[in-house]
Amino acid sequence: MDDLTLKWFLSSVENRYSYGFSWMGRPIIQYPQDMLGMQELVWKYRPDAIVETGVAHGGSIIYYASLLQLLGDDGWVLGVDIDIRQHNREAIEQHPMFPRIKLLQGSSIDDGIFAQVREMCRDRRRIMVVLDSNHTHAHVLRELELYSQLVKSGSYLVVMDTVVEEMPPGWFQDRPWDKGNNPKTAVFEFLRGTDRFEIDKELEARLQITVAPDGWLKCIKD
Repeated sequence: MDDLTLKWFLSSVENRYSYGFSWMGRPIIQYPQDMLGMQELVWKYRPDAIVETGVAHGGSIIYYASLLQLLGDDGWVLGVDIDIRQHNREAIEQHPMFPRIKLLQGSSIDDGIFAQVREMCRDRRRIMVVLDSNHTHAHVLRELELYSQLVKSGSYLVVMDTVVEEMPPGWFQDRPWDKGNNPKTAVFEFLRGTDRFEIDKELEARLQITVAPDGWLKCIKD
């Protein structure tokens, strides 16, 4: 991330930029640039399942569900979160896109939860994964080890908030992640141990502004 982009990004975080958007009535808490990038990947790969760790208010899983609705077929989105708050669950379940949404409460790195995810995806052939839950190195690395198993050649595993590594130390005083302990450090360790994925630098360069620098991972080998 170049200096000018980082300066703008830090200002946007201070002004809670990502909290100003919604999708079909639900807060999405994402940067529009990243969502446009995701739209390109969904249209190109045409997944029959998208798995996202981290649900929050549900805006992003509703966004992905709406993209799959436009594609037709029987694709669905699975949202996994350690705490799906009741008011958010009710809003998601009452949404017009809910027929294409599944929810699973529990830690994304719990072996039992992942076993359920794998079983739910058993008949899916084109799966995309988005990791956007706990942003510590250890948590994301374990997510990468687990959820990369679902992704086949041509698809993507997108790791959000790798930008934490670009930000000044101590920026997140009320969070356990920081420079040196975040999704990007996990991505680099993961990539050192596999030849199945590579960073899609072309997409990142076109987006210019992204919370996922070095986090757009394309699967190049089954």
